[in-house]
Amino acid sequence: MKPPEGLRKETLVPGHQVGGMPSQIDEKDSSLGTVGTFIEKNFRHFNAATLHEAAEAYKNLLDRGGKGFLAMAGAMSTAEIGISLAEMIRRGKIHAISATAANVEEDLFNLIAHSKYLRLPSYSDLTPADDVLLGKKGLPRVTDTSIPEREAMKVVEEIISEYWEEADENGQSYFPHEFFYRCIKDEELEDHYEIDPKDSWMVAAAERNLPLYVFGWADSTMGNVFASKVFKGEIEDPHTVKGSIQYMVHLAHWYLANSHGEGIGFIELGGGIAADGPICVVPMLKEDLKMGDKVPYWAYYLQVCDAHTSYGGYSGADPNEKLSWMKLEPSTPRFSVQSDATIVAPLLFAYVLGY
Repeated sequence: MKPPEGLRKETLVPGHQVGGMPSQIDEKDSSLGTVGTFIEKNFRHFNAATLHEAAEAYKNLLDRGGKGFLAMAGAMSTAEIGISLAEMIRRGKIHAISATAANVEEDLFNLIAHSKYLRLPSYSDLTPADDVLLGKKGLPRVTDTSIPEREAMKVVEEIISEYWEEADENGQSYFPHEFFYRCIKDEELEDHYEIDPKDSWMVAAAERNLPLYVFGWADSTMGNVFASKVFKGEIEDPHTVKGSIQYMVHLAHWYLANSHGEGIGFIELGGGIAADGPICVVPMLKEDLKMGDKVPYWAYYLQVCDAHTSYGGYSGADPNEKLSWMKLEPSTPRFSVQSDATIVAPLLFAYVLGY
């Protein structure tokens, strides 16, 4: 049906009919694999349609020569996002990542101690006493999964502590992720690998020396360990590990070097500092550095989160709110899928990868 006169054209997605996807499914992009074809045929309405449109728009951006930036909050690594994200990194579909420090370290925990994890399918039935017991047994819980402290956290802590102490003694300073990359590149963890390293997004990122931004790194097990060493005097200089301001300056240089041409798309899984930190680089460059129109806006935006829009929370902020903060512009393709990122992200990545 032809849309009625007076309906603003921006309410329509180019190439799609009102009320559904194109009827010529079989004539669509031949590079789509089984998952992509399934999405094309079945994901036609509501959240599913938004995921479909967002995946298609992101793929088109990359096909035109654009780049992708992923902001990853929550516990996506414990959800084993590396199975699909690692290939996105290796195939050049993601060009930089901002992640919570928990996601950085938990990918390595899963890499070296996968068989020691405890799965708790009926986690909603646990009592407070059950959770206390898990803590006493060194099995802190993330929803339905307990991470083994001794086999995962302590192994990484022992190795990375030596790197911190060495840097401190030599008056050197590195970003948090650089110490983790070194653990991988020095092959210090290889004897502990329990999964195929191809399913570790941190291994893929280290191999490509991918720009990685960890703005709130103190909010993690290793961040707590580092802080405790500073407290005890075992690390003299707390700046041995660089912080968020240095990350923001680095990101500003990276954005300026990569944002022209087709631009950079922004995928936000969850919210919080992992997303709000890096997305602010555009208004910082435009306003605080007075670069104005010389700096392109983010070229694409996708938010995947189950938070509702209310109470001033960043995770539930709708994409249009970002227009007022000069992060996006009205012409920016922008999407919001209100769903579980552990379900949506692998589907999005599979579509882009042609699975």
